[in-house]
Amino acid sequence: MRTLADAQATEAFGAWLATLVRPGDVVTLEGTLGAGKTSIARGLLAALGLPGEAPSPSFAIVQPYEPPEVRFPVLHVDLYRIDDPAEIEELALNDLRYDLLLLVEWPERAGPGYWPDALRLGLTIEPDGTRGLTVGVPEAWETRWPT
Repeated sequence: MRTLADAQATEAFGAWLATLVRPGDVVTLEGTLGAGKTSIARGLLAALGLPGEAPSPSFAIVQPYEPPEVRFPVLHVDLYRIDDPAEIEELALNDLRYDLLLLVEWPERAGPGYWPDALRLGLTIEPDGTRGLTVGVPEAWETRWPT
C-alpha cells in the first residue's frame, strides 16, 4: 500500500498516472465517499490539459472530455447513483471505451469483474487522515506499470 499525504499528493498521483494512460484504457477508482477518487481524476485530467477543475460527475454520471480540451478523449464516469448493474449497459461504455480513456468511480456498482482489464485503484481513509492507495495491475498494464 502506498500512502498519499493529502489532497495535493492525491492529485499529484493522478497527474503522474496521466503519463501512463492512453486511449483504450480503463482505470477504476474504488473507495468510500471522500477517499480521494475525484482528486485522482482531477489530477489526471489537469495533466491531460483540462483547464480549470474537473467537476465530479456524480449527478451527470458521465462527463466527457474531448480534444483540444484534453490530449485525447476521456469519459469520467461516476456510478454512485446506479442501483442496478443493468443500467450500465444503457450507458454503452464498453462500446466507446476503445477510442478513449474510461475513468470509472464506484466500479463495484457494475458488478464483479465488469472491467477485468482495468487498472484498479483502491483508496482508503487512514486513521491519521492520509489516504491509502492500493493498485491492481492487470496483464495489459504490466509493461507500463513501474515495479
